[in-house]
Amino acid sequence: MTEPVRLAKRLAELVPCSRREAELYIAGGWVTVDGQVVEEPQFKVLQQKIELHPEASLIPVEPVSILFHQPPAALMDANSLQQLLRADTRATDDHSGIHMLRQHFVRLMQGSALEMNASGLVVFTQDWRVARKLTDDAATLEQEYVVEVAGELPPDGLKLLNHGLSFNGRELPPIKVSWQNETRLRFALKGAQPGQIAHMCNSVGLQVLAMKRIRIGRVSMGKLQSGSWRYLLPYERF
Repeated sequence: MTEPVRLAKRLAELVPCSRREAELYIAGGWVTVDGQVVEEPQFKVLQQKIELHPEASLIPVEPVSILFHQPPAALMDANSLQQLLRADTRATDDHSGIHMLRQHFVRLMQGSALEMNASGLVVFTQDWRVARKLTDDAATLEQEYVVEVAGELPPDGLKLLNHGLSFNGRELPPIKVSWQNETRLRFALKGAQPGQIAHMCNSVGLQVLAMKRIRIGRVSMGKLQSGSWRYLLPYERF
């Protein structure tokens, strides 16, 4: 009985091409085994039908960035959150045109952590340029939160939220705070520290009921539904 062999080896024999080229075809999602796309070069095959897509390209898979709408009360670490990035949770209106590959979900880095107990926009990226932008410019990159509150704001409360409060023993720089409606405040701030927004609200007699981040820099979460994700579009820049 013939022993199973690696898909990359078998493809290299069939095409023919080099073993490295076969691995690139497979990783790029261009190869099917009995009609099913297989993206692992080490996948073992025997007598299955192996086909290479007629438009197959040897261009290496480009790194991607993913925008995810973290659900409320999702108290999970980055690795656990990544388990929610699946084919069935991809936004139906993702207009990136990117063909989803398993390779897109390895070596992902999370940038710009959410405020404590918040939901909303989270970024995962394979692109070192995006990761560096979110890290190096964290102090100057504006984030926008919608905060649902309870309580009564004193007459000078809104002015204090914009400038005049301290956190962790230091005076906070001016930020932009305004009412979105009767129960929700909009915060636009740079260099947000963990717990800062809740502390600011408590300082003026308000209790935070919920927080949602809707924007990082110039990238907005838009209509991305809770628990769903999409690829960062080529023209979007933080």
